[in-house]
Amino acid sequence: MIPDKVPQEDVFHGSEDLKKTAHVCSFDKYKELYMKSVESPDEFWEDIAKDFYWKTKHTGPFLDYNFDVTKGEIYIKCMEGASTNICYNLLDHNVHEKKLGEKVAFYWEGNEPGDELTVTYRELLQKVCQFANVLKSQGVKKGDRVSIYMPMVVELVVAMLACVRIGAVHSIVFAGFSAESLCERIMDSQCSLLITADGFYRGDKLINLKLLSDEALQKCRDKGFPVIKCIMLKHLSKGDDTSPGSQSPPAKRPCPGLQVNNKQQHQRFDDEKQRTRPVPQVPWNPEVDLCWLTLVGGASDKCEPEWCESEDPLFILYTSGSTGKPKGVLHTVSGYMVYAAATFKMVFDYQPDDVYWCTADIGWITGHSYITYGPLANGATSVLFEGLPTYPDVGRMWAVVDKYRVTKFYTAPTAIRMLMKYGSEPVHKYKRDSLKILGTVGEPINPEAWQWYYTVVGEKRCPIVDTFWQTETGGHVLTPLPAATPMKPGSATFPFFGVVPAILNESGEELEGPSEGYLVFKQPWPGVMRTVYGNHRRFETIYFQKFPGYYVTGDGCRRDEDGYYWITGRIDDMLNVSGHLLSTAEVESALVEHESVAEAAVVGRPHPVKGESLYCFVTLNDGVTYNRQLEAELKKQVREKIGAIATPDFIQNAPGLPKTRSGKIMRRVLRKIACDERELGDISTLADSSVVEQLFQNRHCATV
Repeated sequence: MIPDKVPQEDVFHGSEDLKKTAHVCSFDKYKELYMKSVESPDEFWEDIAKDFYWKTKHTGPFLDYNFDVTKGEIYIKCMEGASTNICYNLLDHNVHEKKLGEKVAFYWEGNEPGDELTVTYRELLQKVCQFANVLKSQGVKKGDRVSIYMPMVVELVVAMLACVRIGAVHSIVFAGFSAESLCERIMDSQCSLLITADGFYRGDKLINLKLLSDEALQKCRDKGFPVIKCIMLKHLSKGDDTSPGSQSPPAKRPCPGLQVNNKQQHQRFDDEKQRTRPVPQVPWNPEVDLCWLTLVGGASDKCEPEWCESEDPLFILYTSGSTGKPKGVLHTVSGYMVYAAATFKMVFDYQPDDVYWCTADIGWITGHSYITYGPLANGATSVLFEGLPTYPDVGRMWAVVDKYRVTKFYTAPTAIRMLMKYGSEPVHKYKRDSLKILGTVGEPINPEAWQWYYTVVGEKRCPIVDTFWQTETGGHVLTPLPAATPMKPGSATFPFFGVVPAILNESGEELEGPSEGYLVFKQPWPGVMRTVYGNHRRFETIYFQKFPGYYVTGDGCRRDEDGYYWITGRIDDMLNVSGHLLSTAEVESALVEHESVAEAAVVGRPHPVKGESLYCFVTLNDGVTYNRQLEAELKKQVREKIGAIATPDFIQNAPGLPKTRSGKIMRRVLRKIACDERELGDISTLADSSVVEQLFQNRHCATV
């Protein structure tokens, strides 16, 4: 499966200096460890598990599973018989055994430059214990579900780890989701408590979380769900802000004991803007609402951990497809901890003096695994960022990199392509000389964006780890290792340890050598999901029914002549044009190679002869005008890059694309626009719904 040799030309390599200290220093070492991980998985994973504290040891095989629905119920079990507590391993173990109490766990960087906090491992442990005692005082116990709907603040990490400490199951809902989305998730997971904040700013936009939370809870009550308590963190609103008849929640920054440096807070605004900047109005219902600071003020900072069995539930995180209600992906204790820790350590080649920054939101799986669990399990120092990459200007990311001397940087291709629109000048204003490794996550990165990231941001000295994984996988499954894997721009390269990929055709036959088809996995790894919460049958149907014996990712994949894996996009984004299977990602990549195009999205539109035709949306670089000549050039470019069969039938100018608040393009909405269908379904996760109407208007001006 893993080639004996990799090509030396047209690939990029990590530096010799990086290889000297790397955990996996060469491709030969990677192959050796990989073979051990798939042929002797018990031995491989037990070596990694030794780094953690276990109250009781596991008995029997490290992994036990059934992936074949024809042979009975699907199950995955890891380290049965073992017991531990993840919070203990992330905090107590680091503070007491590894003596990292005074090491910085998080540098928190607020929405406004100069709004910042520094949190050590000892301080984080104290705050988590306090809030764990708060949860217990509210009747939360092991196995209960707690919904968390918060901005990117330190208290979000405190809340999730407090749940873990007492054995409760957290269900974090991204703070950009609507009240309806929050209601749906609270009800599906049967949560017993909601934790939220008054509000937060994303750039210049105020998000009033408390109003949204109240609306969500009212929707729950209207649907017959029992009344639950709501703990509110005061993040923005003033101490004297009260609603008629309400209790006044206490003042801002409710985290006593944390180091706060607000001397330069909001310094870029003049006094008038500071005085007039809105703060959220906080409705207050004494029968439901509780104040974070009041509760923690009387709580002890000592709390014994609840020891949990390996397969006890850890968290539920909802992910949605193009149809159906969101799926509550359930991860469990031991396997997830081991896998998140191992992938973080080896994929980012974590070293003790690193400062690591993942720009994701903790409301998504990337933030769970690679802001909270993976870094803290390794005793790492991370940047926790509340803001936007373009606020207050397009150099914000690089300013933060310089400010904290970030060494490992992990972001989304969407962000990279967005910043590419502004050219290299905003990047070159900053040194970025601390950077050692760059990473991408969330979608395949087109080679042009990869090259810009590598050349402009990393100055050709930082390897790029282009990671493929899912909410369901818990951690990276296809990825380069920075010192070991020769990189091809746009390729996720090879499997991580313990992961055995295969490519199947429509008939379920495994394809060998260079091929393209369905990406599946043949056996589990410790961090893979265990079920869809409350609906195991749905879990089996979605992931195991189509090809019995395999975990089906839902993604298409190509394996090239050198054995490299290339993710081609969701299977429902694979188009069948006149009997030819075309990858929308491949067409998009060809379009964005044109110097005028910043971003592209391609969907299928029904065609009476060909079955499907290509409908392309293109976002142009600043200052470029869309016209027939440009359209002809784009069609010619795609035809030349891929072939005549891939020539776009329709191209539409798209000043913006419909994206979720995490930056993913909603292609199902684009398919509706392409077909001029106004029934869009649930679009509550759209970051900017006005984009949709603009695209409908442009559609009728397009050359169709």
